[in-house]
Amino acid sequence: MRDLLERLHQRGGVVRRQAAVQAGFAPAAIRRWVASGVVRSIRRTWLAVGGQDDDRVRAAEVGGRVACVSVARERGWWVPEGMDSALHVSLPPHGRSDGLVGFAGTAHWSVPITTSAPELPVEPLEDALDHIAGCLSPEDAQAVWDSAMRRERLDADALRRVTWRTPAARACADRATGLSDSGLESIFVFRLSAWGVPLRQQVVLAGRPVDALIGDWLVVQIDGHAFHSSSADRTRDLAHDAELRLRGYTVLRFSYAQVLHDWPAVARVISRALATGAHLAPR
Repeated sequence: MRDLLERLHQRGGVVRRQAAVQAGFAPAAIRRWVASGVVRSIRRTWLAVGGQDDDRVRAAEVGGRVACVSVARERGWWVPEGMDSALHVSLPPHGRSDGLVGFAGTAHWSVPITTSAPELPVEPLEDALDHIAGCLSPEDAQAVWDSAMRRERLDADALRRVTWRTPAARACADRATGLSDSGLESIFVFRLSAWGVPLRQQVVLAGRPVDALIGDWLVVQIDGHAFHSSSADRTRDLAHDAELRLRGYTVLRFSYAQVLHDWPAVARVISRALATGAHLAPR
């Protein structure tokens, strides 16, 4: 019993019954443990420990696997601000739907991109990214993809070689660089990319990388919560800004709230800077 519980906890609380049998646990013993209430049997396919609110348990109860943005949350990828926490599950294209009665989440019916072990209660990363591309707005999807690339150390060229199911996923792969330090920076770059201005990310200037360099002389820094919240962070940022200005750069710095909640004002400032030629070589 202890070995089975340990295996369940290693798999996030859920494992296929067949996988437990193949690992050497006798069916009769499994039935006794289920009867005792120590282990739960879900749809006669899965064995589980954990509460009803566990995503893996809930996905198994509807006959699916944790998918899409639910994978992003589980793995610590960036997710859009204010997005609801409803569970996303993936189901085979011709799977049963009876388990979805009363289900309040989102079901994705699709042929998997990645062949994976059937006992895994969470869909593979590529399938999660494909679902995210079709489920979120283009800019939010790109930000989640960029975050996944950082967290999982995914290579941009490798992503472009995947046979994606949808045009939305192929577009995310084509835009992917892995250079953004945050979802906020990804959204900023996504919006500016439509302007047709030359923009580079993480260019090292005065000893430190900048978030965005428009042309050769207009620096844009984005203050997200994670890296610019302390007094020491602020002091370091201001010192770097001063050094850049002394070297002839124009430096614009925007906050998290400005980019996400007052984008028109941000766009006006950048437009005015471009109109003055701030991105061109100093006269």
